[in-house]
Amino acid sequence: MIIWINGCFGVGKTATASKLHHLIDNSHIYDPEQVGAFLWDNFPEPLKRKGDFQDIELWRKFNYEYIKYMYHNFSGHIIIPMTIVNYDYYCEIIGNLQSDGIDVRHFILLAPKEKIIGRLIHRGEEQGSWAEQQIDRCVKAFSSNIRGEIVDTDNLTVDEVAQHIFRNCF
Repeated sequence: MIIWINGCFGVGKTATASKLHHLIDNSHIYDPEQVGAFLWDNFPEPLKRKGDFQDIELWRKFNYEYIKYMYHNFSGHIIIPMTIVNYDYYCEIIGNLQSDGIDVRHFILLAPKEKIIGRLIHRGEEQGSWAEQQIDRCVKAFSSNIRGEIVDTDNLTVDEVAQHIFRNCF
């Protein structure tokens, strides 16, 4: 099974994935963002850091193929903490995996904007950071066309969020 943890930047996806990894025997955390970092680091100068790496078709295709490969060749569960709010990109990766018959459980972590901003600042982000500027775009996507099980993290600890996801998967 693939457990995809989506949500605004700063909502707690990575922390939840780490806790979930400790709850699930034979699990692996995969971070698709590392592919984006690889692309930025290895592109020639004129191509480096131009916009959002999710806009690069190569990033989307690689992640779809890589996740599919892991699913078919790893006997455990794959945990993916990654924000995807562009509906077309969601369809290209998660939708195509599901169309292939792959068991993808998609969770969307939500919290009030003020709480997310507080979490971003707590982790060292500047006021008005790129991640903060994305909150409204993320919330809009999660309330319209990006579907998944909503988990309201406002009054929950990371342990409680991970336990909730665990109970809903097993």
